[in-house]
Amino acid sequence: MISAMGPSVRYWVGTLAETSGLTVRTLHHWDAIGLLRPSERSAADHRVYTDEDVARLYRILALRELGLDLPTIGACLDDGIPLRQVVDDHLALVVRTIDSMNVLRGELERVRTDLASDPLPDVATLVDAIRAIGSRQPARDQALRRHLGDEAFEGPASSDDDTAAISGPASAYLLEVEWPQLYARAERCRRAGADPSDPEVQRIVNRMDELSGLFSHGDPERSKEVRAAWRTEPAAMSGAAPAATAGWADLADFVEAAREIAAAARRTI
Repeated sequence: MISAMGPSVRYWVGTLAETSGLTVRTLHHWDAIGLLRPSERSAADHRVYTDEDVARLYRILALRELGLDLPTIGACLDDGIPLRQVVDDHLALVVRTIDSMNVLRGELERVRTDLASDPLPDVATLVDAIRAIGSRQPARDQALRRHLGDEAFEGPASSDDDTAAISGPASAYLLEVEWPQLYARAERCRRAGADPSDPEVQRIVNRMDELSGLFSHGDPERSKEVRAAWRTEPAAMSGAAPAATAGWADLADFVEAAREIAAAARRTI
């Protein structure tokens, strides 16, 4: 049922489910976990969604199309990342991918042409192709590869590995949007004088550790290497100008202090 309760349209849960292609059960679940809560309730206590709720639903579905999981989507929306930024970031990624693939295509066509007359093409041609492959990797990916190795980007070790490394648009989005946002939030807390034990700081650090686990197959030592990449190569990892990360060591120390507090709390449980 759609109702005109004021200047904007209201959607009952069944109508919104039908419109979006979701199930009522899914919308109920998203309400329960706080991902998409209806702004209103009818006199009979039925869920009623406003136009603002529909706009949030659109962002959720768009982020899910990028391959993000529900916790990541929730974290991104809670950070106030608008749909325009999601679209712009994804579009920029696609453009970069197309440009780099066109360069690689040109080099591979040269190799193929050489192979038509010689089973082993000129070494210089192969070097150019290798260079084109390397140029496709953003600075952030290159920094992670230096610390984790190429295998971290090769996909899951097995089909049932819940902590397998991620790749594709989801990987790019986590690296380019959520992770820098988490560090920015931590820095705001630090500058505001928050203690590393503050619950908000602890939530931020816990999420950072969840993301590092995605790129390390849950291996604690490899997770340390992810954190080391952020400490030693902050400009590459955050995408910020080097000058903007000049005081990064203080933030890294703050985050590590919060992590140690969380670890100590776990040991006492």
